[in-house]
Amino acid sequence: MKTSAIIIASAVLSAGGANSATVTNKDGEAAVLVIVEGDSRVEMALDAGATETFCLSGCFLTTPSGDRVGLQGDETVEIVEGSVVVK
Repeated sequence: MKTSAIIIASAVLSAGGANSATVTNKDGEAAVLVIVEGDSRVEMALDAGATETFCLSGCFLTTPSGDRVGLQGDETVEIVEGSVVVK
């Protein structure tokens, strides 16, 4: 069961596409983000300077500072000082 969850989370987080949000960690240390997409809740560790694609069809993103943002899936997101900046 745990292996299935990891495989599904990896597929959701790494899948690219026209309707995917992109997040870049501009901080000097790793950030743990919580992504809720439908019934799925995933914690994603994002290394300093790393970029990931996620949120294929709308989701909620919670940052280390506690910011919670609803996304449609086509945004560019930056993590700056633990907070989210949506572009």
